[in-house]
Amino acid sequence: MDFATLIDVESLRALIGTPGILVLDCRFDLAAPAAGREAYLRGHIPGARYLDLNGDLSAPVSAASGRHPLPDPEALAALLAGAGLGPDTQAVVYDDSNGSFAARAWWLLRWLRHPKVAVLDGGMSAWLRAGGALESGEPSRGAAGQSRPAAVRVDRRAVLGTDELIAALDNPRTLLIDARAAERFVGAVEPIDPVAGHIPGAVNHPFTANLRADGRFLPPEELERHWHDRLAGASPADVIVMCGSGVTACHNLLALERAGFAGAKLYAGSWSEWIRDPSRPVARG
Repeated sequence: MDFATLIDVESLRALIGTPGILVLDCRFDLAAPAAGREAYLRGHIPGARYLDLNGDLSAPVSAASGRHPLPDPEALAALLAGAGLGPDTQAVVYDDSNGSFAARAWWLLRWLRHPKVAVLDGGMSAWLRAGGALESGEPSRGAAGQSRPAAVRVDRRAVLGTDELIAALDNPRTLLIDARAAERFVGAVEPIDPVAGHIPGAVNHPFTANLRADGRFLPPEELERHWHDRLAGASPADVIVMCGSGVTACHNLLALERAGFAGAKLYAGSWSEWIRDPSRPVARG
């Protein structure tokens, strides 16, 4: 069986140690960037490789970019090939933050046109609750890695830059969905970025609304009902998702696909790129 959205703990446990499986640990803490790797070294799912949000899953920040620009696709493809990703590899990504960082890795692999990638439902917490084994330190490199990736062909239709977003917002069919918490969306608080508020016309769907109380995703039929109401008749092809920096928006993209509404696009720069130019409008409330 191929896994393309989520994978449960028992299915992953059955795959550990078999050929053609690559597990990627994406734990990260925005307030303490080294904490994810430190947690990985203390204990991770056996055989997992570590991917750092800032260093691996993002490019360096520029004066015009958001906080987590998309990585160079050639560099990312080479990194993944070195970790053992081949054309037929089943990749599994996980974190300990409700899937918020793992979903970024999931989307990036899909952007690189690798369909066999899934987020571990419930992440490290679910793995530990089920008694999953851990190993510490760096895994043995062995002979897993490929020397070079296959030709890189990103899915350019899946992502928008700021100029493309501005053009899309002129289309009355466009639905822009912001994944940040409600209090950040309305501008009541802003703990990260220098400007509070949201892009005029956007609607709010916090990524945490995709989850059960234990951190696992809602069942597909419940996700379908929630997203059917949020889309309100909009075609997924007209949906653009965003957040603070293009990370948790990927969680909504994963939930949309799980709910049967594949085809939405990512505004990669998101709020932190939008506010780089003070002439761009800001809404509050």
